[in-house]
Amino acid sequence: MKYVITGSIGNISKPVVQQLVKAGHQVSVITSSADRSKEIEALGAKPLVGSIEDRAFITSSFAGADAVYLMIPPKWTLTGGWIEYQKSVADHYIHAIQANKTKFVVLLSSVGAHMRKGSGPVDGLGYLEEELLKLKDVNVKMLRPSYFFYNLFGMAGLIKNMNIMGSNFGSSDEKLVLAHTSDIADVVAEELLALKFTGHTVRYIASDERHPKEIAQILSAAVGKPGTPWIEFTDDQALQGMLQSQLPATIANGYVELGAALRTGKMQEDYWKNRPTLGKVKLEDFVKEFVAVYNS
Repeated sequence: MKYVITGSIGNISKPVVQQLVKAGHQVSVITSSADRSKEIEALGAKPLVGSIEDRAFITSSFAGADAVYLMIPPKWTLTGGWIEYQKSVADHYIHAIQANKTKFVVLLSSVGAHMRKGSGPVDGLGYLEEELLKLKDVNVKMLRPSYFFYNLFGMAGLIKNMNIMGSNFGSSDEKLVLAHTSDIADVVAEELLALKFTGHTVRYIASDERHPKEIAQILSAAVGKPGTPWIEFTDDQALQGMLQSQLPATIANGYVELGAALRTGKMQEDYWKNRPTLGKVKLEDFVKEFVAVYNS
């Protein structure tokens, strides 16, 4: 089988590539960096160097693929609109799938994509889900992982400098659903290797379910600051904090909207109706990674 993988060889794509190659498949990896070519080749895959914002490149890259793995990577240098960038990439993917009559698509979507609008950076994934639903004769598996453990790395500075953790959510009784990239990669590889899905289906991915206050308790104790509280910020406080951290306004506003969707319960409401079997990585396992980042 011939697979095309987007997302270069990041925390999810790399182990997926390794599993596909190990199974004896032909794998091509789209990357924007020519510097990653040797590393991709060392994995036994073929590098395709170009931009996902280049429709002609994406279309040619998908040629002959039995299955493609789609993700829309963040673009931290955006000066324009985040949703406009996401929709543009999504449209390129749709065109490439149609032009090449690709039969199988695995999409890395997200919890909250069911909302379609109102979940910040997830809105672009909701748009891509909608566009994929319009395609006939294409089998699509839409994977919706929950809040990445790695997002908690951003709390290290708050603990260190302000003796708090927090965001513009966390005061309700609802637990925060967490996902580790290794658990996500296992599911992506499983779906790609089997290719048993038909039509358009959704699968949620999660590793753990913990309340933000419990997250604060465990992580702060691990870095030697036990009792550090989780504080729910106002939307404006969250926005100003991100702007002060030099995040582009379009991205900062997106994350504020995402946090608000978590606060109201809308972000995770469909997850609770379709809870999956949890993955292997728990908050206590993630502690080691968090401590390493905190100490660095």
